[in-house]
Amino acid sequence: MTTRRTTRKIKVGNAFIGGDAPVLIQTMAATKTFDVDATVATVDYLAQSGAGLVRIAVDSINDAKALAEIRKQTTANLSVDLQENFRLAELVAPNVDKIRYNPGHLHHLEPNLAWEKKVEYLVDVAKEFDVALRVGVNCGSLDPTKLAKYRDQLANGDAGAQENDEAAAVFDPLLESALEHVDFLDSVGFTRYCVSIKDSDPETVVLVNRRFAALRPQIPLHLGVTEAGAPPRGVLKSRLALETLLAEGIGETLRVSLTVEANQKAKEVEAGRLILENVASGNVIDPSTRLPNLNIVSCPSCSRVQNGRFVELARTLEKATEFAKDYPFKIATMGCRVNGPGETDDADVGLWCGADKVNLKSGSTTIGSFGYDEIIEKAVELLQEKIRLYDQQAK
Repeated sequence: MTTRRTTRKIKVGNAFIGGDAPVLIQTMAATKTFDVDATVATVDYLAQSGAGLVRIAVDSINDAKALAEIRKQTTANLSVDLQENFRLAELVAPNVDKIRYNPGHLHHLEPNLAWEKKVEYLVDVAKEFDVALRVGVNCGSLDPTKLAKYRDQLANGDAGAQENDEAAAVFDPLLESALEHVDFLDSVGFTRYCVSIKDSDPETVVLVNRRFAALRPQIPLHLGVTEAGAPPRGVLKSRLALETLLAEGIGETLRVSLTVEANQKAKEVEAGRLILENVASGNVIDPSTRLPNLNIVSCPSCSRVQNGRFVELARTLEKATEFAKDYPFKIATMGCRVNGPGETDDADVGLWCGADKVNLKSGSTTIGSFGYDEIIEKAVELLQEKIRLYDQQAK
């Protein structure tokens, strides 16, 4: 194992990220935030299982009110995502230790206000309430201006300026967004933050985090493969990316995002411990290990999932499509609206789940909306048609 790089050290509750602090394992509660008793019990259980930081979803004022009660009943370190509503920061900040904002979501609210002003507001809130920030860049919800630029580059045959154009075409908008935001945070004198740059492809995660670490070596990195899927595939994907990076000394905190039931979220912590143990012992997975050609992604369960059948649906679809494992297609099963539309836009077969219906997509085209009892059959039919056309073109 390469000696870990030395980054800034930031305080998050009673824990630290970066510097000489050990790698911090994170996870996320999947109970409904307004169910205070269930969420407190889950948070405490996850903390006792080894999570140094537990994230809770807060999407509304009611969630923020529930968070205040949760804070009173637990001493665990807490984090929240702001998602589309950056103005929730001032409501949640008094009751958490870290706030994660996504550059790709800042445009949703007050679109005429410059993103720099929105980040300045977040910095002011973070300073006032003594909390850390995470800049969370995600492939499923990229800054629309960066995504448009990326698509224009592809259309013009210019995939980017890196040595490997194919790789650059994938991670240029991710990297550019992360660099832009960290440079702005530094320019306004705020350094109590870490960065995550996540993709559902392990190779892209390695490439983009390796590049960011070289360009901004002082900034702590939170590692993860987004929408890694259900175990064991999700653990394998995460090992491929995280063990590779950690073995190179890159990464100060991590989360293994798995599609599991709300009462099984400790599996994320267990997988995180396994990864750290493997790196410490030198027993890391071979980076050249190949995944099946069929790329299956599904988001981790969280409180935003509107139907508890989502996890079962994702597992069932994975089994039902094993026949296509040698085909270079992508299947994406998303549990809610946050990353659902974006992550399914580039999937050959995309499902994003509502309360009673599941939207079936082929790329950005919506095929239809179907019940949970019929969606598997419809998705398999779509995949079979994709295979038929693929085989026909291959002849």
